[in-house]
Amino acid sequence: MDIETIRQRAFAMPFTAPAFPPGPYRFIDRQYFIVTYRTAPQALERVVPAPLKPASDLVKYEFIRMPDSTGFGDYTESGQVIPVTHEGRTGAYTHAMFLDDHPPIAGGRELWGFPKKLAAPVLEVHADTLVGTLDYGPVRIATATMGFKHRTVDPAPILTTLQEPQYLLKVIPHVDGTARICELVEFHLEDITLKGAWSGPASLELHPHALAPVAELPVLEVVSAIHILADITLGLGRIAFDYLA
Repeated sequence: MDIETIRQRAFAMPFTAPAFPPGPYRFIDRQYFIVTYRTAPQALERVVPAPLKPASDLVKYEFIRMPDSTGFGDYTESGQVIPVTHEGRTGAYTHAMFLDDHPPIAGGRELWGFPKKLAAPVLEVHADTLVGTLDYGPVRIATATMGFKHRTVDPAPILTTLQEPQYLLKVIPHVDGTARICELVEFHLEDITLKGAWSGPASLELHPHALAPVAELPVLEVVSAIHILADITLGLGRIAFDYLA
């Protein structure tokens, strides 16, 4: 295998059998369960990377069910997204993410810099209740509940929020262990078809864990909850800030 072949064909590892295919990545019937809650402002200041700034004292705890995704298959993820501002624009910073499928872990980390770790999130309906749970190994670290489809929500503001810029802190090490890439990445959700949005009474409980510290952004008050069904394309990113430049 010659040098030019490697240059032309290389896009992911392992070279001879990449963990994920090239994009774009389309998601059909992507299901979100998002609980918005208030947390301690000082806790947000500790985890939001400059030049981003927390937009408020709010955090969005998310469970996302993806039964049909191009190249990544059928999987579920869960984590925390923080509303932020950057250069006068509102957006969202993904702080933590846990999922149950290797290709999107590898692709998410290598392409965009999603902070993905292997765990066991579940999103399902139990009778009259939408239930999201997250286990890290044998330890339950998150439980969220919402009354199933109690109220239909106006789709317009939901679509606006989904179209806002989203940010990630991408870090890839050099062979000597130092950072080879350290960037703030911006990406967008594209070609969104919003199929439905509902709200209802909700609860959220987070538990401490040394390697999955979601409880370090404590739940002080549940503000709202929403359940969304949509088709989307996950757009590729751009470098918004290079920390090594």
